[in-house]
Amino acid sequence: QVQLVESGGGLVQAGGSLRLSCAASGRTSSPYAIGWFRQAPGKEREFVAAITWSSGSTYYADSVKGRFTISRDNSKNTVYLQANSLKPEDTAVYYCAASNARPVQVTLRHYNYWGQGTQVTVAS
Repeated sequence: QVQLVESGGGLVQAGGSLRLSCAASGRTSSPYAIGWFRQAPGKEREFVAAITWSSGSTYYADSVKGRFTISRDNSKNTVYLQANSLKPEDTAVYYCAASNARPVQVTLRHYNYWGQGTQVTVAS
């Protein structure tokens, strides 16, 4: 079992930045990758970024490439999502999730454990 807790969401003006955190506990040695997903009102949950727990390889959705950066601190069992140049369309609940699937997957069904989410609102 892996428990995930997100934090760092909030209200920010367009063009601003936020850093989201995903703290993992439990069997943190088991997930192959940690991913960030987001879900806007009335829309499906979508992949944002992922990072492999051991090697730190990163993957991004085209919509956030160049603006978001995913990283991890293994000593703190924490994965971060640095979100810069935020746009109103980035407004969503952001979730982190853990996956054992190899290679890294971008679809929800490959992620076994999920956090409760943190709200990000970008005002225009």
